[in-house]
Amino acid sequence: MKHIYNGWFGRTCWLAIFGLSFTFCQNKEIEEEEPPHIVFVTGDEEYRSEESMPMIAKIINRELGAKISMCYSLDSMGIIDPNNSKNISRLEALETADLMVMFTRFRALPDNQLKMITDYVESGKPVVGFRTSTHAFMYKEDSTKMHMNNEWPTKLFGQQWITHHGHFDDGANPMTSVTLIEGKKNPILNGVEPFDAYSWLYHVDGGKWKLYGDSDPFLVGKSLKSNHEMNDRLDEFALTNPVAWTKSYNYNGIKSRVFFTTLGHPYDFKNSSMRVLALNGIYWALGREDEIPITGVNSTIVGEYDPNNSGFGQKFKQGLKPISIP
Repeated sequence: MKHIYNGWFGRTCWLAIFGLSFTFCQNKEIEEEEPPHIVFVTGDEEYRSEESMPMIAKIINRELGAKISMCYSLDSMGIIDPNNSKNISRLEALETADLMVMFTRFRALPDNQLKMITDYVESGKPVVGFRTSTHAFMYKEDSTKMHMNNEWPTKLFGQQWITHHGHFDDGANPMTSVTLIEGKKNPILNGVEPFDAYSWLYHVDGGKWKLYGDSDPFLVGKSLKSNHEMNDRLDEFALTNPVAWTKSYNYNGIKSRVFFTTLGHPYDFKNSSMRVLALNGIYWALGREDEIPITGVNSTIVGEYDPNNSGFGQKFKQGLKPISIP
């Protein structure tokens, strides 16, 4: 967000001609950059987004001075409960957001909360998405909302939930080798080196499936252990698949920027390249790609990041309260 100010700045020139002196003023245009307002919408019961996203938010706050709003799945006492699929707090912050960062899984939000998210997306403002946001919602009974299950994430993020290569060694060993797609040039790749991710590889492209619209992948993952390989189904679900891309979302002729990655295991974010990928993607979505250093956005963690491992049930940190940033 930019505001323009006009100011008068005096400048004196002393001229030796005829012993006269003159003072003149110059009108200058000054641009003042307002910090962006970034809203992080979290709510997944598997990958600890309630821990990874605040960590990323703190870094963005430090680097951009961004105003941060954190939205969480809460219980009736205001405690973070990722298993509560029917409530995400503070979504009204999206009314003034410059960017929405989304990491949710199979939510069934009430009408007013869902509308705040869809209104934001339809406004043409940018969106960043992580992993399970390919299946951000799950409405099983209301036919008026079933398009949110598959059609909506496909059009917004580029794909719906299809399958992955299997739950193996959760958190004990990396499951996906991540490399750059040869020949791809994108400022989001600045400072991103090949790394091994703990996320098992999602299938998003190949066989009968194809990434939607103008999705432009620039990172690829190779599954290091695959139940599809064990079942001789690699013709349908290849060992390699895109793991990060950019695209546009077109609503009534208004195009918005979208960055998405299928990575997002809580341990992935311990790796600096994963953090740089996320941060660079946020800069790009905001239209600030020219500000991304050649080495990538500074990904040094603010404070500590020691997340619980992924998993369902009660594996999240109990009694965790929402935090404000800063």
